[in-house]
Amino acid sequence: MAHLVLLGPPGAGKGTQAAELAKETGWAHLSTGDLLRAAVRAGTPLGREADGYMRMGLLVPDELVLGILEERLRAPEASKGFLLDGYPRNLAQAETLAGITSLDHVLYFEIPNELLIERTTNRRHCPRCGRIYNLITRPPRQPGRCDVDGAELLQRSDDRAEAVATRLSAYGQQTAPLLDYYRRAGLLRTLDATGTPAEVTRRARSIVGLPVRAREPL
Repeated sequence: MAHLVLLGPPGAGKGTQAAELAKETGWAHLSTGDLLRAAVRAGTPLGREADGYMRMGLLVPDELVLGILEERLRAPEASKGFLLDGYPRNLAQAETLAGITSLDHVLYFEIPNELLIERTTNRRHCPRCGRIYNLITRPPRQPGRCDVDGAELLQRSDDRAEAVATRLSAYGQQTAPLLDYYRRAGLLRTLDATGTPAEVTRRARSIVGLPVRAREPL
């Protein structure tokens, strides 16, 4: 069993690696965005409250996000371990999280901003099924069309170069105290997030103590 937090800027590959590790280990992959949407769909009391904020275009308050997260941490699916994907996002959230669960490792996905901008600006999504593509590393079989349903692929407005640069700047300012916090706690592990997804998975396995598959190159 392991309790992990995955930290890193948008486009660093946290979701890809969390899904891979969860599939292999049975650990629950907990992304706050997914948790909020699931709570809204399920119509839970916290989900209904969160839905009110989301419909008005407002950020869901930290205490509400934490309440939904705490529910899932107590659920059977998290009993084998969990991977928190992109949470906490600030020092206050980290301190509150420490009051409800212990952590084994905090993996920080380290990657140059230039590469992040290249990855993110080449990202496309299917508006029907939600599948994500990258024009360089994971292109669709037919240019501009989803492999699953043939829908026209779209670029999100916040994946354009100017928006990405702004997000990265804000992320860096917000995350620096968080990295210092986990470094002082002895939990921070830096993961080189460059290279192919298989290469990053191999490094992540090594850090968290899982067997490394020989067929995957470094």
